[in-house]
Amino acid sequence: MISDTYLTIAAPAEGLYKDKGSRFLAFAYPIYSETDVKPIVDALRAEHYAARHHCYAWRLGIEASEGGVRFRANDDGEPAGSAGRPILGQLLSRELTNVLVVVVRYFGGIKLGVPGLIAAYKDAAADALANAEIVERTENREVVVDFPYLAMNRVMKVVKDMEPRVLRQDFDISCRMRLSIRLRDAEALAERLGGIDGVRVVSLSS
Repeated sequence: MISDTYLTIAAPAEGLYKDKGSRFLAFAYPIYSETDVKPIVDALRAEHYAARHHCYAWRLGIEASEGGVRFRANDDGEPAGSAGRPILGQLLSRELTNVLVVVVRYFGGIKLGVPGLIAAYKDAAADALANAEIVERTENREVVVDFPYLAMNRVMKVVKDMEPRVLRQDFDISCRMRLSIRLRDAEALAERLGGIDGVRVVSLSS
């Protein structure tokens, strides 16, 4: 059976780490696509314009999702591998996805060295994630179905049996429904609906 569940955070959370005068402010956010990342990072850069570095890592998707698992780490001028990777490591160790963590560094005047930076960014990210509410969610798919009004009863029976979430419905002589259902059940829903005379499954997508 397809594994369509994943762990993420329910809401934004913050963390803090201090070392030798440097402050590392960590911010964790739930995200749903890569396009969510830049506006969040840009907003933090604007808010913390006096900070030396704004390092981050994000992870999206699960193995069974359409694009698979995607991730990225950014050191924002820190030595390579000393910031983004330790942040990403905290997402991986907690098996979290659909999460962005940004760590903002205010330099305290004393260099920490690469080992010190790795520990600082790791611990700051860990603190933010420790303060977050971890929740389990399901990977869903959308099914759009067109059907004639005469097929309404049969379509609605399938909807009642399989219990997808109805995102939108337009009923007229020609009808359309947009449904969302767990990934593991999406193919079965599309097959059952597609087996009804006059019904056309328009798309099956994330």
